[in-house]
Amino acid sequence: MSSIALLGAIELGLIYALVGVGVYLSFRVLDFPDLTVDGSFPLGAAVTAVMLVSGVDPWLATAAGVVAGALAGFVTAFVTVRFGVLHLLASILTMIALFSVNLRIMGRPNVALLTEATVLTPWLGGVLADEYVRPLFLAVVVLIAVALVAAFLRSEAGLAMRATGANPRMARAQGVRTGVQVIAGVMLSNALVGLAGALFAQTNGFADVTAGVGTIVVGLAAVIVGETFIPGRRIFWALIGCVVGAVIYRLAVQTALSIDMLGLQASDLNLATALLVLVALVLPKLRGKVRGKLRTGASS
Repeated sequence: MSSIALLGAIELGLIYALVGVGVYLSFRVLDFPDLTVDGSFPLGAAVTAVMLVSGVDPWLATAAGVVAGALAGFVTAFVTVRFGVLHLLASILTMIALFSVNLRIMGRPNVALLTEATVLTPWLGGVLADEYVRPLFLAVVVLIAVALVAAFLRSEAGLAMRATGANPRMARAQGVRTGVQVIAGVMLSNALVGLAGALFAQTNGFADVTAGVGTIVVGLAAVIVGETFIPGRRIFWALIGCVVGAVIYRLAVQTALSIDMLGLQASDLNLATALLVLVALVLPKLRGKVRGKLRTGASS
């Protein structure tokens, strides 16, 4: 693997780390399986791209992408909480609707940003080469996001959200408005995904309506791989695990595609993704069985 491919994999891994943190909030904290991310990722990219082409300040355009992602999460959570629709079905309906919404926003399947100023523009062309600046910039953004999310989850509101996911009946008995917590949590989750989409569009130079295909799988892979490599119950380390898992996932995919002996091509990305997630799911169980057998053998 070349250095450019390595840095590119790390760059994509850091972008999808934000998706992993968002998926962790919905799946692990709230116990809310949410497939909206496949639509809110390209939504954040689409809103940001259209505003950049219109001459809007890059930071304001990025913030708009974050808000758009949060609104997508609001729709899913509101339909579930207010009308009692199953969360999976509500998120699938929102995801499907967002495909048309994204086309409406962009007016065409994709928007190019190669000549537009982005949040990265002031940092490019300096002492460091651009291929190093992008992952460093994204690393700072991801660490800030992780620190803010960790601080929120330790706050009173965050504890109420965690209680809602752990035991909603007991949370309601303690006076927690669980419906509000679910809506807020899913909005925060998709806001992070919208931020990832906005940064994806600006680092890659385009926004595409199909950019969100498989995003939920990548997010789940980041969470599962992170839990495998950084086990523990502390919130901060769980979030760091999502970041590490996303980077390891992208590096593994890039490595698999770079090994000529395997014969994989770019079109095999989804196959490689499915296999990596399967391995990440199976390995902890196999490790637990091996440990159990070793303990049984030692005791006998």
